[in-house]
Amino acid sequence: MEPKTKEGFIRILKGKGAGTEIQILYFPPEYSYEKSNTFSEISVPGLESSFLQFSKGNSASISLEVFYDTYENGVDVRIYTDQLTDLMNIDPDLHAPPPLQFIWGSAEKPFDCVLESVTKKFTMFRSDSGPENAIPVRARLTIKLKEFKTGLNERERVLSSPDKTKIYIVKQGDSLWGIANKEYGTPVLWRPIAEINKIDNPRILESGMELIIPPVE
Repeated sequence: MEPKTKEGFIRILKGKGAGTEIQILYFPPEYSYEKSNTFSEISVPGLESSFLQFSKGNSASISLEVFYDTYENGVDVRIYTDQLTDLMNIDPDLHAPPPLQFIWGSAEKPFDCVLESVTKKFTMFRSDSGPENAIPVRARLTIKLKEFKTGLNERERVLSSPDKTKIYIVKQGDSLWGIANKEYGTPVLWRPIAEINKIDNPRILESGMELIIPPVE
């Protein structure tokens, strides 16, 4: 009998396995989500406590345990667990481990992430395999997923201060020099826009494309 699976646990977003969904044998009943912010303390002489100034939001993380059991059919459980742990490997097309999407039911919004760490613990072995060639049939994995930013969210898009990152929609006739002049007050600062958006030819801009406008000194 094949182990019971749950569709749509982790989806590979980019690289050679793009679009592949990693199944889980027993869907975990819970997971923990962690998100934090970084604040700077501004000390003022004579005050009992410092002022706090928001610096940045830190990447969110999800931690959970997943359980695999292939005891009934005697199949090596590593066939399934390696599908997860292999996501730590460098993808040759990306030169980095692939970005992923953690999916928790249809009601939850998918979580864009990378696999930060995995701990594998094998808890049962096939009795006929012998100690010299022990075949694991039960495993528990503790995994941690780290938020992977693919773009600005809706709250970040509305920021309009010149020292904050924002989004610019390219219009017909726009150039990087003109956009830099509009956003920074000088056309010579077009390079930061080109670099963050990975634009190789600054003379070619497609109408409608979204450009990230980074803050500059």
